[in-house]
Amino acid sequence: MWDYSDKVKEYFFNPRNAGALVDANAVGEVGSLSCGDALKLMLKVNPATDIIEEAKFQTFGCGSAIASSSALTELIIGKTISEARKLTNQDIADFLDGLPPEKMHCSVMGQEALHAAVAAYTGEALDEDDHEEGALICKCFGVDAGMIERAIRTNKLTTLEMVTFYTKAGGGCNSCREPLEELLADVNKAMVAEGTIAAAEAYVFGSAPKPARKKAQGFVIPDQPPAPKPPAQPSAPVQIAMPTPAPAAVALAEAPVAAPAAASALTPAKEAILVARLIEEMRPTFRADGGDVELVDMEGALVLVSLTGACSGCQLAAQTLGGIQQKISQALGRSVRVMPVAKS
Repeated sequence: MWDYSDKVKEYFFNPRNAGALVDANAVGEVGSLSCGDALKLMLKVNPATDIIEEAKFQTFGCGSAIASSSALTELIIGKTISEARKLTNQDIADFLDGLPPEKMHCSVMGQEALHAAVAAYTGEALDEDDHEEGALICKCFGVDAGMIERAIRTNKLTTLEMVTFYTKAGGGCNSCREPLEELLADVNKAMVAEGTIAAAEAYVFGSAPKPARKKAQGFVIPDQPPAPKPPAQPSAPVQIAMPTPAPAAVALAEAPVAAPAAASALTPAKEAILVARLIEEMRPTFRADGGDVELVDMEGALVLVSLTGACSGCQLAAQTLGGIQQKISQALGRSVRVMPVAKS
């Protein structure tokens, strides 16, 4: 599982300042529902003092996105616009006692939303931002050059992996790899000239190992596919503690499955064995596309699976989970919910 701090969990399960702010006079929106995470930050600023009196957010994303958005509102309420605009994504992460590297993009999304809200209030034009489809660096997640450069400079990023962690750029079909490399190399070169990073730290274009080839849909095709493993004999599910999801959390597989006419007559142990066998039967299909799905646990109507490889970052993950969910529900004779978790 991700190593979340207690504060991240607290701000996820009990978010502060969530919802709409009707009389907001500064609004910043980043991300896209079609691309993944999205955040709308609404501010009520006193025109006489430029102090942010209220701040609320609406977000679509993971627990880290909810916690980061909530933390952002806590950090900026009571500050002036000039004070708030100095806030960085690292300030958000520090407020939450840290975020896993793979989740730092959630704090960057908060900084970007604040950047947009301040610009909306002051009337500044975001000239460096261009979200027209043809001008995006990463079309999978709707990330442009301005956002990537700010993340590189603010966090002194010097590897492609860290750029993906902080912005999600390059985490999809990988067609943006070359322009992403060029941008990272150019910005690092400028940072060396400015004295913000050492020359030895700067990224050099072409220095990162080439990734596995990918299909247009985003599935990975390894250059040398591994030999298929024989199906493992099902064993007792690994027991993990699962907290009650917050109302704001959005599961990837939300489509309801119609309940079959007859309820399952199998014991819980036999159901778990059947589910394990069903998933083992489906795994060769996922492996052929460079991904994998494994059963982690089964608790009543909740089936927890681990998505790895191409499956973990695929844009069609919801469809994959929906297909697994439908097949298991039909086999058991009752409705189940399939949800992805990290395998501990």
